[in-house]
Amino acid sequence: MNTPQTILVSARQEWQTAWQSPLYRRKLRWAAFLITGILASFPFFFQAIERREGSIVNDPVLHFLPVHDVSIPIFIVIWGVGLLTLWRAVQNPDMLLIYLWSYIFLCLTRIVTISLVPLNPPTGLISLMDPLSNSFYGPKFVTKDLFYSGHTSTLFLMFLCLPNRTDKIVALCAVPLLGLLLLVQHVHYTLDILVAPLFAWAAWRLGRKVGMVQ
Repeated sequence: MNTPQTILVSARQEWQTAWQSPLYRRKLRWAAFLITGILASFPFFFQAIERREGSIVNDPVLHFLPVHDVSIPIFIVIWGVGLLTLWRAVQNPDMLLIYLWSYIFLCLTRIVTISLVPLNPPTGLISLMDPLSNSFYGPKFVTKDLFYSGHTSTLFLMFLCLPNRTDKIVALCAVPLLGLLLLVQHVHYTLDILVAPLFAWAAWRLGRKVGMVQ
């Protein structure tokens, strides 16, 4: 039975082995540099997106669903799986590197798709209270970062990167739950949610190619 102490000892050994590889160190440093640059640019990008006008989608699913503020359940789902992913990444340097590179490609594709598909928020949208995510969006609450869903795609990316079967099941079950909660709060259109896993899968495929050392 693995105790926290044995897990940490094993993780330390994994990191010592990984850090001996110049290629691993170089890829990790580049990933950290790029993610820092992307996150630093996000407030400027999203505040610019918020000032433009876009289209409103006729979404029958949103018309059917009642509107409720479910910010707390959304926060628990996304960051619960996020903490699990972080814990596994601490133990597995290869997983961390693949996740970081996959997340880089995910962010870049979101910048492209949001830029190319100008949308106004759904009618009845309730502001999502997520102090961690919102800190990267700038001073004004952002409602037009719609196509595609960052929360859903990030959660699906965690599912793809997690190596443990039980962890994968937990993360995969959380994806449709999160998608439904986002729709109940009218934060996204249905299409934003449905296509998010496809973009996450593509980003993961690229991330694996770039991030794999062995």
